[in-house]
Amino acid sequence: MMLLSSIIQTFEADFLATYQNALLPGQRKALASQKQCRTTQSPVMLAQCDGCEKQVFIPHSCGHRSCPHCQHHESQQWLERQLKKQVPAEYFLLTFTLPEELRPLAWQHQRTLYDLMIRCSWETLKTFAQNDPQLQGQAGAISVLHTHSRRLDYHPHVHVVMPAAAIDADERLWRTKAGKAGKSYLFNHKALAKVFRAKLLTAIREEGLELPACYDPQGSGKRRNRKERVSVPKTWVVDVKSVGSGGKALVYLGRYLYKGVIQEKDIIACRDGLVTFRYQDGKTKQMQTRTLSGPKFLWLILQHVLPKGFRRARNFGFLHPNSKRLLELLQRLLKLNPVKMLTGLAKGPQIKCPCCGGAMRVVQTRIPASAAFGRLAPSG
Repeated sequence: MMLLSSIIQTFEADFLATYQNALLPGQRKALASQKQCRTTQSPVMLAQCDGCEKQVFIPHSCGHRSCPHCQHHESQQWLERQLKKQVPAEYFLLTFTLPEELRPLAWQHQRTLYDLMIRCSWETLKTFAQNDPQLQGQAGAISVLHTHSRRLDYHPHVHVVMPAAAIDADERLWRTKAGKAGKSYLFNHKALAKVFRAKLLTAIREEGLELPACYDPQGSGKRRNRKERVSVPKTWVVDVKSVGSGGKALVYLGRYLYKGVIQEKDIIACRDGLVTFRYQDGKTKQMQTRTLSGPKFLWLILQHVLPKGFRRARNFGFLHPNSKRLLELLQRLLKLNPVKMLTGLAKGPQIKCPCCGGAMRVVQTRIPASAAFGRLAPSG
């Protein structure tokens, strides 16, 4: 397994020489943090065995939310919070994808466009739930923004995990939706794409941003001149698929929520100035490899660093934190115990004692490496 910190140390000089002017402040901070993550330059924490009382120093992780090493605990906490909100209904995973023609605009105005994508996708689903004959009420949804494809290219899209259910506050009713002839069905994906497109284009104009030339003033998406050869995004893609109880879909989203866009186990080679990583092809489900120069690989990683303070995961409707009491009442009336949802959830890794194999606990953190030297022999 190749460590991302070692790849940064190897190619940082060449990377900065090539991409110096393209880097944003948040990307520079991510680069510096991940370079020192769990290395000899990072602070250390002191762990002690509860059995034999042996003490060892363990390098600190950098804690950056784009680092593949870090924030396993935060990811676990987020997943537990979402699983506790599950309701007795069939769940669907919906994906709202930004057309290629609008990606340059999104790159230039990341905070604004990312926020609009999340809000417009929810507004679209809320409208459909209110107008649906079987639902006719307030829906609930969990939205997560991703900016990368499996190949790590820039590909902004929003994943939404949504139960096929709604609450009618006026009638005090809980409604669920079932497909015809036993088939799973939520909403028509083409209709969703059409409404999402209209809402997002309107929101972009209201923000005062300039749309690509392929759009007319009304945003119809038609060419201004039939002879003019321009790329017009005729098709906006919204994917809808059933995911059962929703647990697996939430685990999938949580995997990339706090731990970067690539796992270090998928970086399989780094030699002769080239880095090779593997990924699963979305269509064939087969593992593929991609080889890039070291600086280009780092750029692929860093272009997915989100603006500071931006919340990529949000809850809406009856799954919003403000609806906690309503959700608890609903689960009680429907005799659903959310605690049982967590029984099969994998626990976080524990620190094992190198002598007796017992569990170790952290007794002191953020010790400078220079101060720790000489106190104890570092572990490993």
